[in-house]
Amino acid sequence: MQEIVRSVGIDIGTSTTQLVFSRLVVENLAGNYAVPRVSIVEKEVIYRSKIYFTPLRSATEIDTEKVKEIVRGEYAAAGIRPEDLQTGAVIITGDTARKQNANQVLEALSDMAGDFVVATAGPDLESVLSARGAGADVISEEHRTTVANIDIGGGTSNIALYEKGILRGVSCLDIGGRLIKVEQGKITWIFPKIHALAQKHGLALEVGDPAQEQKLYDLCTIMAGHLAQALGLLPKDEDHAGLYTNNGSPIPTEPAVRGVTFSGGVADCVYDPEPGDVFRYGDIGVLLGRAIRNHAAFQTVELFRSVETIRATVVGAGTHTTEVSGSTITYEKDRLPIKNIPILRVAEDDETQLDTLAASIRTQMAMYRPEGVTEQVAIAISGAGRTSFQAVQQLADAILDGGREAVESSHPLIVVVENDIGKVLGNAMKVKLEHKKDVICIDGIRTRSGDYIDIGAPIAGGHVVPVVIKTLIFNS
Repeated sequence: MQEIVRSVGIDIGTSTTQLVFSRLVVENLAGNYAVPRVSIVEKEVIYRSKIYFTPLRSATEIDTEKVKEIVRGEYAAAGIRPEDLQTGAVIITGDTARKQNANQVLEALSDMAGDFVVATAGPDLESVLSARGAGADVISEEHRTTVANIDIGGGTSNIALYEKGILRGVSCLDIGGRLIKVEQGKITWIFPKIHALAQKHGLALEVGDPAQEQKLYDLCTIMAGHLAQALGLLPKDEDHAGLYTNNGSPIPTEPAVRGVTFSGGVADCVYDPEPGDVFRYGDIGVLLGRAIRNHAAFQTVELFRSVETIRATVVGAGTHTTEVSGSTITYEKDRLPIKNIPILRVAEDDETQLDTLAASIRTQMAMYRPEGVTEQVAIAISGAGRTSFQAVQQLADAILDGGREAVESSHPLIVVVENDIGKVLGNAMKVKLEHKKDVICIDGIRTRSGDYIDIGAPIAGGHVVPVVIKTLIFNS
């Protein structure tokens, strides 16, 4: 039996803002008399918006009202209402995530986009979404090789490394096509890091200078070299570490990169360079794409063509953010959907002994007590090796002991477990609490400390719930 889930992806990037609407097909792959095994079996983009320049009120502030006008207009053009959507993501990316009102913009859009549309930001998530939208994960699996996707936008370049379909690392650099702006033949803005990089290499560039194609191409070649350094295709020089966004770190040196895909607004200039005015977009994106294509370091790896380029991140947001839980879970229907719940993750080393598991929960609960009041959290564990009746009962006791503050709060008790024990563990906790506490216990979901979780209303006959794991950390 199949069920259709409709999703939206909204991407507010450094240069552009766009939407996609998608159709996800959820199906029970088990037989009639077997335990349900529900999966997302098909993903299809059913509507792509126009691509808009991201409206800004100033260099440090997004124009919230104009962004909302864009979103409303595209919903109307697609014939879709917020209540028609079951999942999706509003993601704010690149340099736009550093704007002063980025959080407020996300909140405003999340409220108008649908009951279970998440609002999120952060370079790590953007790296994964753009790579999956570009198809780098599938390409690496099909070719049994290691592929890095570089999503080059206006303000940043997000990198995700996949080995045979498995994510091995992410990173983000302050390299993008709109870090130098050009209007009427003159340079009107230079990103400080890029200004310093130019000076270091003896390229005199200042706001107000004529936009000299050769000089700016030389700078773009240096930027392309740093992208190659980030992939391990060139040795890292003394300037390289300072180009990572938020003092981030590079992708792992192993496995070695064997192929690349490109996405983002600059990608089309890498794959299909066109003649004409190189400053036609008011920036250096065309030159950066050309410099990457011509750089000797990128000739040493295989170039794969992306499934999506400029739309990779928004397609990723619309089709790759949602997972489904395991089908043996416990939940309180009237408590769902529930959004933006911080994850309290117990380290796997602390799970080996039940007393250390309880102590870890108890210690971490103190971080979720703003102004002395315990906030809603989701306690996340692996649950590995605890499948017998006795082991599950003991695990329930340890969670209730360590999470006493959560139990005594007005919020439902939420437990997220990787192992397939959500229903029996949830029922054990409900019995021990004498059915006086709402309990939500889902399984089949892996999380990390610092993540947030959204849990949607049940689908597939109530067997599973849609889940989105995300970060709400903004760049600074």
